[in-house]
Amino acid sequence: MSRARWAVLILALAAAALSVWQLDRARSGILITALQVGSTPATVYRLPGADPAPVAVIAHGFAGSRQLMEGFALVLARAGYIAVSYDLEGHGRNPVPMSGDVTQVDGTTQLLMDELGRVSDAALALPGADGRLALLGHSMASDIVVRQAIRDPRVGAVVAVSMFSNAVTATAPRDLLVIAGAWETMLAAEAERALRLADPAAQLGQTVGDPAAGTGRRAVLAPRVEHVSVLYSTTALRDSRDWLNAAFGRTGDGGVPARGGWIVLLLVSVVALGWPLAGLLRRFRAQVPPPRLTRGRFLLALLLPAVATPLLLAPFDLRFLPVLVADYLAVHLGVYGLFILALVWALGGLRLSGAGIALLLAVPVAIFGILGFGGVLDRYVASFLPVAGRIPVVLAMAAGAVPFLLADAVLTEGGRAPLWRQKPWPKQNAKTSSVN
Repeated sequence: MSRARWAVLILALAAAALSVWQLDRARSGILITALQVGSTPATVYRLPGADPAPVAVIAHGFAGSRQLMEGFALVLARAGYIAVSYDLEGHGRNPVPMSGDVTQVDGTTQLLMDELGRVSDAALALPGADGRLALLGHSMASDIVVRQAIRDPRVGAVVAVSMFSNAVTATAPRDLLVIAGAWETMLAAEAERALRLADPAAQLGQTVGDPAAGTGRRAVLAPRVEHVSVLYSTTALRDSRDWLNAAFGRTGDGGVPARGGWIVLLLVSVVALGWPLAGLLRRFRAQVPPPRLTRGRFLLALLLPAVATPLLLAPFDLRFLPVLVADYLAVHLGVYGLFILALVWALGGLRLSGAGIALLLAVPVAIFGILGFGGVLDRYVASFLPVAGRIPVVLAMAAGAVPFLLADAVLTEGGRAPLWRQKPWPKQNAKTSSVN
């Protein structure tokens, strides 16, 4: 391995270790325990031995999970709250699929509200809960927490991040804080609209009403963030804590740990590790010279499967997985990839022995991606490792994705093909460059 690769390996390992230390330090002093509410998995964050305190139930947005909302849970726990974050149906490690009609309030929305109600019941029954309840939700869950707060009289305050909800009125829900990223143009306008329902003359950043009396409303923009990075914004985290303090007459602080930058550094470090580790495979890769196609054969292998695959699959009803569109996508990717590989092989650009070596090389890459990058994602960013019920879906997707990715590697010659293939490969190389 070259000196450059050794240098990258050492720097990446050091940066990853520093990031993990900083991220775990943000958890230090917090008691983190699991809570199972029926089929809904949840996590409880609290200070050990703290006095009785209000409960804050935290709900993530569409395609999110508990990990994505951990910044809010840690900040509120350090301020003395009992924070309970959970995986909504169809998300994270919740084994129950998200069901119902997503276009109707009495469909999916109602089911998710019912689940939030069950989690709230369990959270209020925890030792140390003083009976007061706050709800915090992001994106899709912002509408869920708003509607549930209107329905459930126990809810004393609401934080809606990246909110869009037609249920907000001039007076409901009580003590509503709306947070939007400054780069979320439409949702920033929605935050301002919700504020001006309570006071037409109010401006962003202004509090109207009295949070202590249950009539408060506030809307703020978190600077320089969008729909996901708003969850790591110091402004969003600090204002959420301060709003609940104002609503419940508390003064807890505990600070706001800066996690977003460390997560980015950790992800970059793990990706950077791929380069020196790939250097260890170079001696094996040398046995698989890239299959080189002339420009005409390349265009044939690229365009014919792209046109033919959807036509071949059109007559079939491909619904065999419990995840919307996943079944068709898996079959489409698999057929498309196998079509390309077969076509390239027929054109003399690929041999089966070379494909076998390529598959063997893919094994350590897959292990690194799943355990390395995937493990980091699962602990610090969002749920990655599947529950048992989703393993068949993952395997079905892999059965389609692997041929597709191999075909992509063949067409791009492992990423070494000339840009746009401006020139055909010399004829003398065409015969000798097939995979052995």
